[in-house]
Amino acid sequence: MAALLLAVLLAGCLAPGPAAPASGVAGASASRSAASNDRDPRSGLPVVAASALPRQAQQTLEAIRRGGPFPYSQDGAVFGNFERILPSRPRGHYREYTVRTPGESDRGARRIIAGADGERYWTADHYASFRVVREDR
Repeated sequence: MAALLLAVLLAGCLAPGPAAPASGVAGASASRSAASNDRDPRSGLPVVAASALPRQAQQTLEAIRRGGPFPYSQDGAVFGNFERILPSRPRGHYREYTVRTPGESDRGARRIIAGADGERYWTADHYASFRVVREDR
């Protein structure tokens, strides 16, 4: 009987608890900005304010506005949207730009995707998820 009680108690200790909340794509500040569950009406994707993005992402957005220069030869290349997370558009509509990641020896996982219509998307996990970037007014 004691062995059965011990097994039940141990099973309860080992059972998975509630899932931990996913970390914010752009970090804590972006999580706070999206706390209202603000979603883009066209794409259905979460929205993040440009000012809530990491400083390096804000610098990349500014470089896109200026038309460069960009630190990587791949910047400005066509983004194929193979993940089909972004709204479907003709090939060439989307371009990708690297967002530097401190401490990374390569391009890292962070990108800004720029659409030909002026829309901007942020991914911190190499296209696994996206947020629509809302410019601060």
